[in-house]
Amino acid sequence: MLKALAGGLFLGLAPGRKPAIKVATLAALIGLWFLLTTVTGAVTGGRFPSPAEFWTSLVQINTRGYAGAGLVSHALHSVKLVAMGFLVAIATGVPLGLWMGWSRKVEALVNPVFLIIRPIPPLAWIPLAILWLGLGDAAKIMVIWFSAFVPSVINAFTGVRNIDRPVIEAARMLGTPRWRLISEVIAPAASPMIFTGLRLSLQASWTTLVAAELVGALVGVGFVLNMAQQDIYPGMILVGMLTVGLLGWGTTVLLGMAERRALAWNIAARD
Repeated sequence: MLKALAGGLFLGLAPGRKPAIKVATLAALIGLWFLLTTVTGAVTGGRFPSPAEFWTSLVQINTRGYAGAGLVSHALHSVKLVAMGFLVAIATGVPLGLWMGWSRKVEALVNPVFLIIRPIPPLAWIPLAILWLGLGDAAKIMVIWFSAFVPSVINAFTGVRNIDRPVIEAARMLGTPRWRLISEVIAPAASPMIFTGLRLSLQASWTTLVAAELVGALVGVGFVLNMAQQDIYPGMILVGMLTVGLLGWGTTVLLGMAERRALAWNIAARD
């Protein structure tokens, strides 16, 4: 698994690209960063940290800690919240989307409510989540769940509606039981769109997590960003930002591995 995670996915680029190009791109960005902040001083430390300031902040949070914990503890807590909210969103959003796509009656019943709540930004749920569930992790999981719920419903619904009707009618003519029709025809045919929704849901989960942890959190990467902002600590802000980016990238890679395993039949058909 670790080999697959690392192979060909460095910096999120396609496996076929030459590693030298990826390394050169990263080196160019670091060189530009060093040039603007350290050599020329065009960007001052109060606006954006230099590489040395970033490294000092990284060493501090990993050795002495910051905002009450080390970087690993903050990162693990954030990953736990994202995983819980994301998994609950999958467990509720995907079946609902499949059901709405399968049944016109269910769509007519649920869609008016869904159209009302869909435009509401996930962050707008934070006050209600705090009122209902307090300042603990449950409120943050609720907000993450909502942000991931909407894309999973939409894409599961679209996946079902995009299935060619003759395929479904042929399965019915063969006397396929309903449960087999759903599990062996509907769900596999809709799975490419479902995974598209899962990628969008995962991205939304990380975006929402940081905002949710800015309020009432005692640990987490978002809490690190909040404390660093109050301390006017650009180096630690960049540490928090890059941590979120790396965690989001890593979880996206894992989801991509799961997608390739689950949709191996679809990839083989395209090839």
